[in-house]
Amino acid sequence: MTSSNAAKRIVFTGGSGKAGRHCIPYLLSKGHSVLNVDLAPLPHPTVHTLKADLTDSGQIFNALSSHFHLSHYENPRGPGGVSVEKPDAVIHFAAYARNLLVPDCECFRGNVLSTYNVIEAACKLGIKKVIIASSETTYGVCFAQGDADYHCFPLEEDYDNDPEDTYATSKLCGERCARSFARRFPGTDIYALRIGNVIEPHEYELDFPGYVDKPETRKRNAWSYIDARDLGQICDLCVQKDGLGFQVFNATNDTITTKETTAEILERYAPNTPITRDMGEFEAPLSNRKIREILGFKDVHNWRKYVTV
Repeated sequence: MTSSNAAKRIVFTGGSGKAGRHCIPYLLSKGHSVLNVDLAPLPHPTVHTLKADLTDSGQIFNALSSHFHLSHYENPRGPGGVSVEKPDAVIHFAAYARNLLVPDCECFRGNVLSTYNVIEAACKLGIKKVIIASSETTYGVCFAQGDADYHCFPLEEDYDNDPEDTYATSKLCGERCARSFARRFPGTDIYALRIGNVIEPHEYELDFPGYVDKPETRKRNAWSYIDARDLGQICDLCVQKDGLGFQVFNATNDTITTKETTAEILERYAPNTPITRDMGEFEAPLSNRKIREILGFKDVHNWRKYVTV
């Protein structure tokens, strides 16, 4: 298990989306080079967007062996022909982002097939680091019908995930694909991020006061969140940390999204749910303890910096 601060070449799928458009600038700030693969453009002056349908295996194989920018045609030709440097890592965020964007069968098909194709292409091209976006929804309450309870708190990576909805199920299938390919290709690291409710900077003023004042509305998100910029930090930490094989990481910030303590909130809104260990006074119920201890994550954008309590 090693860490490297060297600059990497990263292919980022879905980089034009809500999370990606903040993660990519963070990765660039760390010295990495990024190719965005998406159906929509990313308005960034130094990042090229390659449009590709990731449910087409051939297109993702091609995208992962592509130049990152038009200027790369100026590079000298290699001894075997056109010289295209292999990416060091693939970060796969492209997906239907929730239920009811498309029919359920298409949500499942698109999300599972694209994740399979990305992981397969990366492994067979010899790319040793793959990071995929899983979801908080895999814990089974976010898109459950009616009021549902979690099995226990805190929500940690060894939880018995049993969602009933299509989107979350598609994300669990992606995790299983990742585990399968990590076993088939020893020496390849594939990390699945169970990403919490993504908050962009402008949403602290726009939406967050309502989250704080009405905690009853946040049970489906386990009263937890991830700042989009801190998610960029998590992506960078995953790129730098080698040798872990297949891993699942909750990707959330440190603290609960309420004025009240974690114990008070869980007693009020989840009184019948067991608590399996001592929790911090304001610890997020969707716990990020693993990324703090293994990856060294530091909570930079705590919501209390931006919202008056």
